[in-house]
Amino acid sequence: MSIQIMHPASSTQTSVLSSNGVIRNTYLLLSMTLLFSALTAGVSLALNLPHPGLLLTLAGYFGLLFATARFRNSSLGLVFVFALTGFMGYTLGPILNSYLALANGGQIVMTAMAGTGVIFIGLSGYALVSRKDFSFMGGFLMVGILVGFLAGLGAVMFDMPALSLAVSAMFVLLMAGLILYETSNIIHGGETNYIMATVTLYVSIFNLFTSLLHLLGFMNGEE
Repeated sequence: MSIQIMHPASSTQTSVLSSNGVIRNTYLLLSMTLLFSALTAGVSLALNLPHPGLLLTLAGYFGLLFATARFRNSSLGLVFVFALTGFMGYTLGPILNSYLALANGGQIVMTAMAGTGVIFIGLSGYALVSRKDFSFMGGFLMVGILVGFLAGLGAVMFDMPALSLAVSAMFVLLMAGLILYETSNIIHGGETNYIMATVTLYVSIFNLFTSLLHLLGFMNGEE
């Protein structure tokens, strides 16, 4: 009987190969979902479809998010990822319409899009190249996102523009932190499911973009 011994170097190499595979699959799926989301946003924009409203948006988002997490280890998970990102793209269409109707709307949208791209690529690249461990940010991000979400609901329900603006600024910082955290999580083996990694990064990009839109709209005196 022979006993196979796993040397530390071999174990490390296997771990690196595994994380590289998750990174590759994540960014491939993320690219596809962003394109699909842009397509549904474009259709919603072109047809001037109405926004589904806060309650339906939340129900759709959390329902599809739960379904994605539930089936993350099967092919159905991919179906729900595209359903989720497509739905979020649809909700983005009416938001873009409201900004594009402004005098300076096109510039605001393009600036927000460029800013989102620069922030995402810069932070992801930094995490990938430095390979620093940002897992310590997990608890802070969880609490911060929960507080920001509740504050955002309060701003909408009680019509408080100043609070809404503060929440947008808060979410820019939180989403930047989430990009660092999730990328680091993939690198160091904390996240081994590329479907869930894709969802986290997509949500970060979506919230970063919409928050920048709000802030830029305010700074340009359009809101």
